[in-house]
Amino acid sequence: MVSVRRPEPDDAAVEIRPMHEFDVPVVFSIERAGYPFPWSEGIFRDCLRVGYVCRVIDVGGTMAGYGIMSTGAGEAHILNVCISEEFRGRGLARRMMLHLLERARVAGMSEAFLEVRPSNTIAVHLYETLGFEQVGVRRAYYQAVGGREDAAVLRRILRPEPN
Repeated sequence: MVSVRRPEPDDAAVEIRPMHEFDVPVVFSIERAGYPFPWSEGIFRDCLRVGYVCRVIDVGGTMAGYGIMSTGAGEAHILNVCISEEFRGRGLARRMMLHLLERARVAGMSEAFLEVRPSNTIAVHLYETLGFEQVGVRRAYYQAVGGREDAAVLRRILRPEPN
């Protein structure tokens, strides 16, 4: 199989903005297409309601993906990042991750955590290139076809902004 890298979108065409209630149906459709065991629309609404950092990424007016992160007690937890199939391979997940990490740093968080399926090698590679390191395993964390799958727990130390 030959891998073809799609061109990255022009910076002017990419906008990361806060997610709103009216975005949830599109976010949910991206989630449903991206994962065999998706979050419900209600979970996305709850994330908005409790004040998590909820962002969408638009490319030329089309929602291409989203990211959700909680913060507290000096820690950020990246809960969900998904890019629509048609926009994958263009660096948008990296942009979303960098945006979330910067939001965490600005909010005073000292470290960021996330869970990832070890079988999701593309995501694992992205997180490693962003400075995340594995610090643990959550056994049988994810639902999977035919059972459960472990989650690798990854952490990245966030550096304060230089004075």
